[in-house]
Amino acid sequence: MQQFHKQNRKRLVHDAQGSLYVITGYDAMQLSGDMAAPFLQESNFWWLCGVEEPGWKLIIDGARKGHTTLFHPEISEVKQIFDGAVDAAAAAQISHADEVLSIDVFEDTLRQLRRTHTVVRTLKPREMGEFIANPAQAEALKTLERIFVSVEDCSRSIAELRAIKQPEETRRLRAAIKLTIDAFSVVRKNLEGYKHEHEIEADFTQLFRRKGSKHAYAPIVAAGENACTLHYDLNAGRFPRRQAVLIDIGARVEGYSADITRTYCVNPTKRMVAVHAAVERAHNRCIELLGPDVSTREYSVQVDEIMKDALQELGLLQDRLDQVTYRRYFPHAISHGLGVDTHDALGSPQYFRPGMILTVEPGIYIPEEAIGVRIEDDILITPTGHENLSASLSTKL
Repeated sequence: MQQFHKQNRKRLVHDAQGSLYVITGYDAMQLSGDMAAPFLQESNFWWLCGVEEPGWKLIIDGARKGHTTLFHPEISEVKQIFDGAVDAAAAAQISHADEVLSIDVFEDTLRQLRRTHTVVRTLKPREMGEFIANPAQAEALKTLERIFVSVEDCSRSIAELRAIKQPEETRRLRAAIKLTIDAFSVVRKNLEGYKHEHEIEADFTQLFRRKGSKHAYAPIVAAGENACTLHYDLNAGRFPRRQAVLIDIGARVEGYSADITRTYCVNPTKRMVAVHAAVERAHNRCIELLGPDVSTREYSVQVDEIMKDALQELGLLQDRLDQVTYRRYFPHAISHGLGVDTHDALGSPQYFRPGMILTVEPGIYIPEEAIGVRIEDDILITPTGHENLSASLSTKL
C-alpha cells in the first residue's frame, strides 16, 4: 500500500511541476473531560501518505522530484504508555516518504525552502457550516502566510485527482460495498425480529467488527417519522410493524467507504408500497442517465424531471414549477462522490469521467404521513457506461 501513497504524490507533482506542497493532518480533539474524540485523519493527508495519527505534517517538494518529508509530533512518554504512537520507521514504511523528522524542525525547514520557493500550495480551511473545523489547517495556514510570499489553495487539484479512482481504490471500495451488502442481507432476513432501531444498528456493528471493519459514518436507522430527518442518527426509537425503516449504512474497508441505503417494511400499507415503488422507479431511471461524458448539469436537470414525475404520481406535487413543494419532499442532492470520504469531492466536473464513483440516492419524505423512503446505490462510471457496484442487494421493500 505504501507505493499507492507514493504514486498519489507523483500524480500531484506531475500536474504542477516544481510546486511546493505543505499538507497538514488533523489534530486530536476533545470529547469530554480528559478523553479525546474518536480520531479520523484528514482525507487528503491520508491519501498522500497513509499516516492515521494526529499531529503529523507533510512537505512535498516538486522541485526535487517530489521529495517527501513527514514531520511527527512530539509524544510524551506518558501518552505513549496510554495511547501508543506510530514511530518514524513505521511512518516511513507506510508512506514511503524520503525522510521523517521531528515537528520541532518544521518551521526551520519551511524557511530553508523559502529560499527556492516563493509560492507554497496547501489545503486552506473550508467553511464547515454548523460544524467547528479541526484547527490544524488554520494554524498551518498562519505559519505559511508568515513565511512565504504567496499561499495557494490546492484542494481542487487534489479533488480532481482523487475523483478518478485507481484500480487499488476501486478494489477497496468493492470490498467495503460487499461487506455492507452482506450485512444488509443478514438484517433483511431478520427484519421481523427487530423491535427497536438500535437492535438493527447493533447487528450491523457486530457484522462489521467481526470482519475487522467499522462504520464509515454515523449509521442511520430511522423508523416511521424518524426517516424524515435526513441525518437522524439517534437510532433509539421503536420499529412498529406497519411502519418502514430507512437504513443508511456503509462499512469502511482499508480507508474506503461504502454508502448504501435501503428502506424495508415488515407489513407495509398500500401508501407505503406506492411511495417505495415511486422511489424505486426514480432510482432506476436516474442510474440509467449515468455514463462517461454525460454533462453533470444535464444529469441534474433530468433528475429533477424524474423526481417531479414521482411526486406527481403520488399526488404530492401539482405544479412542476413549484420548487418550494418539490424541495419539501425531496430536499437533498441526488448524488455525491464516494471514496476515502463518504462524501468525496469530485472537483466540480462539467462531465462524468471513467473511474469516478458516486452515489445515486433519490428519496421522498412525507412528514405528515410519517413516511420516509430512500434508496441509494454506489455507481462506477466506466468507459462505456456505468456499473452499479451494489446491484446485488435487492431494492425491494
